[in-house]
Amino acid sequence: MGALGRVLLWLQLCALTQAASKLWVPNTDFDVAANWSQNRTPCAGGAVEFPADKMVSVLVREGHAVSDMLLPLDGELVLASGAGFGVSDVGSHLDCGRGEPAVFRDSDRFSWHDPHLWRSGDEAPGLFFVDAERVPCRHDDVFFPPSASFRVGLGPGASPVRVRSISALGRTFTRDEDLAAFLASRAGRLRFHGPGALSVGPEDCADPSGCVCGNAEAQPWICAALLQPLGGRCPQAACHSALRPQGQCCDLCGAVVLLTHGPAFDLERYRARILDTFLGLPQYQGLQVAVSKVPRSSRLREADTEIQVVLVETGPETGGAGRLARALLADVAENGEALGVLEATMRESGAHVWGSSAAGLAGGVAAALLLALLVLLVAPPLLRRAGRLRWRRHEEAAPAGAPLGFHNPVFDVKASEELPLPRPLSLVPKAAVDSTSHSYFVNPLFAGAEAEA
Repeated sequence: MGALGRVLLWLQLCALTQAASKLWVPNTDFDVAANWSQNRTPCAGGAVEFPADKMVSVLVREGHAVSDMLLPLDGELVLASGAGFGVSDVGSHLDCGRGEPAVFRDSDRFSWHDPHLWRSGDEAPGLFFVDAERVPCRHDDVFFPPSASFRVGLGPGASPVRVRSISALGRTFTRDEDLAAFLASRAGRLRFHGPGALSVGPEDCADPSGCVCGNAEAQPWICAALLQPLGGRCPQAACHSALRPQGQCCDLCGAVVLLTHGPAFDLERYRARILDTFLGLPQYQGLQVAVSKVPRSSRLREADTEIQVVLVETGPETGGAGRLARALLADVAENGEALGVLEATMRESGAHVWGSSAAGLAGGVAAALLLALLVLLVAPPLLRRAGRLRWRRHEEAAPAGAPLGFHNPVFDVKASEELPLPRPLSLVPKAAVDSTSHSYFVNPLFAGAEAEA
C-alpha cells in the first residue's frame, strides 16, 4: 500500500472512531511545479535558485541535471531513493530557453490558519464545513503526510493553537513535552515557524451531541488568510438579506436551521440523516449542508450551545435551501422526541440577485437610453399641439386651483413607517411546510422543562 493509501486508511479509521481529523495538503517537494516561480520544475541543464534567507526542507524524488544551484543559508535537501543531482551544460539543452534560473517559491507562504490548505477526513458528497472549522479544531487529530516535505507558519501568536494530536515525520505527538522538544529541534524548526504556540492534549470529544470547534478567537486570522487572494474583501453575495452563520467569514445565500438539543441528540446520526434522507432527493440536488455544534448566540435560555445546520445552494436552481430548511423543521415536529431535538428555528436569505454589478450597470445605461429615445419620439408631437412651453421659476407660486401633480403613496409618511417584524410562529407539521422564515418548533414533551428553565 502506498503512502497516500495509508493516509486515507488512517483518516477512515479516525472517522469510524468518531475522531475528527485534518490532513495538511501543500508541500515543499522539489518535483512539484507549483513550488517554482515559473510554475514548472527546473528544466534539464537549467539554473536553480533557493532564497538565501529562507529556511526550508525540500524532498527530492527524481534525478536532475542542473548547470548551477544557489542554496539557502539554512535548509536541507532530502534525497529519496534514486534521486540526485548532476552537472550539465546549459548550452546543450534547448528547452532551457534564455537560461533564466528557476526560483523556488517562498516556503513561508503556507499558514496554519488558511482553510485552503487543509483536508478533512470527514468529507462526503453534499457535506461542507464553515470556514473556522476547515482549520483543525481543538479535538482534531492533525496529520502531516510522512512522504512529503512541508513548512507551516503558526501565525502571529495572538491565539495559541491547540489540537488533540499531531502526526509528523512518522511520529505522533500527544504530550506537550514531546511536541515542544520536537519543535525546538532542527527538524522541527525547518517545518514549523513563527511566534505562534502549538500544543496538544488528549481531549476526546466524548459528547454524542458534538463539541464546539474552539476556533472563535482564531477566526480573524482564519478569515484574513482565506481572503488574502481576494484582497481581504468578501465577494458580494448573489442574494438579498444574505446570511453569515457562526464560523463563516463571508455572507452566503441559503438557509440556517438552529436546533436546541437534549441529551439524546447524536450529531453524527443527525448529519447522516440529512445526507441520506434529504439530500438524495431530486428536489434538493445542488445543495450542500454543514452541521456542527456552536455557542448559542442568545443567552436567554439555559443551554449554552446549539446545533447549527447551514444549507447552501451551489447550482443554478434557487429556493431549494429554504424548502429543505422547512422540511427539516417538519421532520423535527414529527420526530423531535426520537431525534433528541427540543426546539428548531430557521432563517432564510432573500431573493437572488441575477447578474453581476457590470451587468446591472449595463442594464441601467440601456434603460436610460431607452427612456431618452421615448422622450425624443413623444415630445415633438406634444410641442406641436401646445404650440409653446411656459416655464415657471421654482420660487413662483402655482396659480390657485392649478393641479399639483399626483400623490405618490410610496412616499406617504404613514406608508413609509417601518412595519414590525412578524413574531415567530409555533410550528406544527403543516405550518412548517408553509412557513418562510423566523419559525420555530417547541417539542411539547419537553415544554414543561423548557418553561421551568
